[in-house]
Order: sequence, then C-alpha cells, then structure tokens
Amino acid sequence: MSKSAPPKSPQRSTGLSSAPPSSYTIDCSNGLIHPADQIPSPNQDARPDGADPALIVLHSISLPPGDFGGPYIEQLFTNQLDPDEHSYFAGIHKLQLSAHILIRRDGSLVQFVPFGRRAWHAGESGFRGVPACNDYSIGIEIEGEDRLEYSDHQYSALVGAVAALIGAYSELNVRHIAGHCDVAPGRKTDPGPAFDWLRLYDGIASRNPDSE
Repeated sequence: MSKSAPPKSPQRSTGLSSAPPSSYTIDCSNGLIHPADQIPSPNQDARPDGADPALIVLHSISLPPGDFGGPYIEQLFTNQLDPDEHSYFAGIHKLQLSAHILIRRDGSLVQFVPFGRRAWHAGESGFRGVPACNDYSIGIEIEGEDRLEYSDHQYSALVGAVAALIGAYSELNVRHIAGHCDVAPGRKTDPGPAFDWLRLYDGIASRNPDSE
C-alpha cells in the first residue's frame, strides 16, 4: 500500500529586504489583519463568552534556538514540525501551540489565528489578578531571542500592528500590553532584556496620541 504524501510545509513570503508597510488594517468582522500571510493554525478555539481582546502579550521565538528565517515556527504552529529535522524538535513537536501573529525578522507578518478567536500562546498565566490570559489576549510572536537586538523592521511592524489593534478593539490600550515574562513570571523570560519597550510606546504614541 502506498503512503499518502506528507503535508506541504507552509510557504514563506519572499522579499527579505523589503520594509514593512507604514500601516495595517484590521477587519473586525473576521479578525484578520492586512497585509499578512494567512497560515491558519488548528491550535485555536472560541474565546469564552465571546470575550473581546483586552490584552496584548508579546513573545519571542526562534527555531531552532538562535536560528532565523526557516519554516519551523510556521510548522510548529500548524503541527507539522518534523522531530527528525533537528534534535531540539524532538521535545516540542507534539506541543499544540499558536499565536495570533508572528513578526519575522524582515518585518513581514504571518497570521495564524483570527483576533476574535483564542490562540494557545500564554499557557498558565495571569494579568493584574485575572488568570488565563489566553481567554482575553492577543499573542504576538517576534522572531528573535531575549538578548539579541530585534530588527528595525520588526519594531516598525510591531508599532503598526499594535496601533491598528488599539484602534480596532476598544478594550486595548498601551497599558494593556505585557511581555510573556510579565504574565508568566518565573516561567517565561521573553521578549527579554533586548526588547526596547520605550521604542514601542513612543512609536504607538506618535501614531495614535489617544492610545492610552
């Protein structure tokens, strides 16, 4: 009996040197941001009681650790990661994880989960006394590491995406942005000391003075 063909790996966009767009738009009817590559993740479900997003959680990720530009993050979030591809993958390939969007090193966006749905990104977590951050948060993964500078393109894309989210969802503002390290202290450290929070806040304020 012949074996069925393995699933195709998610496709990546080209144009690594291109700058991200100056602004993004969000369609609240379907929870999608534009422009972005759409690679739906199976690791999602409905938010409890249809809760609107009220928190943005920033993460960092690289697969394998310290390597950038490969297809492995997309493969992890779509349950297609091959454990034989790298020794590190053997311990994580069965995890069911996702985020709403990923910001690649070149500033391009990938969306895995619509903003109105729950992505599985924060794990055991809490923000200002409210547990289970996945229920009410938007997870943004930034391709990088805790102690390595993030790229200019990534800050530009992050500022644009967060400004668009704040404009689209009334519960969001700059006081409702946290790192994974903040919502899961002692368990997570990302986005780490390399992340420039003031650069993010100043960028948002320059685009949307009413963001607070």
